[in-house]
Amino acid sequence: MMRLYWFIVAITGISFLVGWFLLVGLPRWSSDEVTSQADAVTGMATDGETADATLFYVSEDGMRLVEVQQRLEWHATVAEQARAVLEAQLTAPAPPLLAPIPVDTEIRAIYVTEQGHAFVDLTEEVTLDHSGGSLDELFTVYAIVNALTTNLPSVTAVQLLIEGQEVDTLVGHVDLRRPLERNLQWIGSGPNS
Repeated sequence: MMRLYWFIVAITGISFLVGWFLLVGLPRWSSDEVTSQADAVTGMATDGETADATLFYVSEDGMRLVEVQQRLEWHATVAEQARAVLEAQLTAPAPPLLAPIPVDTEIRAIYVTEQGHAFVDLTEEVTLDHSGGSLDELFTVYAIVNALTTNLPSVTAVQLLIEGQEVDTLVGHVDLRRPLERNLQWIGSGPNS
């Protein structure tokens, strides 16, 4: 009788430990592994870490955009990271490269939808101080669009707003009435090529 009692206690204890492992321990360990795998797949750093970001500047001859790598601190949310990428994109590049966005342009707000569309609200300087011309307007628009869609896998398209309002174009050439997807057509290689 005493053996049966200890046998039942042992089976109950083992069942409890197996149940705890399956319900509590295993999900905790595997979720950490899944998070690490997801970070590795996207190549994204976690909050507070630094990682390379790709920015786009105009070549010295003014005929193409050039990719430039820059270390940025990464943030917890997509909208915060989008702002960090665009703030870096708005900084002046090292010579001989040229800034594709007018110098005094500022970011008013950035919104990212669940569908992956980023809405970037810029100050009016982006149009008032723009040099004009269809190629320059393409460079301005796609420096912003490509910077966000290249660095943030969850952003699939970008729509530009000026002073909180939808606009047809910046200076008359590029249709901005809908979100635009990444377009690498105007990208050249290296600053001096």
